[in-house]
Amino acid sequence: MDQRMINVGFGNAVLASRVLAVVNPKSSPMKKLKDEAKEQKRLIDVTEGRRTRSIIILDSNHVVLSSVQPETITMRFAAAPGKEKFDEEPEPLPTPARKGAK
Repeated sequence: MDQRMINVGFGNAVLASRVLAVVNPKSSPMKKLKDEAKEQKRLIDVTEGRRTRSIIILDSNHVVLSSVQPETITMRFAAAPGKEKFDEEPEPLPTPARKGAK
């Protein structure tokens, strides 16, 4: 079980093992999901008044609104545990030597 906490913006985090999906909030079904979660008191808004850029669906049926892009949250999931920086350029791969080159 993954016990890592994933930053979802403004110092807020969710347990990685509890996340089912990270989706874009622009589609009509996602807007409906957000409205239903609000009516049923399952909505957690961590946007701090900013625009909602992603919706995170948890296994407890809670819905988290975040102002962080879905791609950024996905990158944080894919990052190796303990890796802090996400904007670093990867090291270039070594080029193989050609035969006959001096």
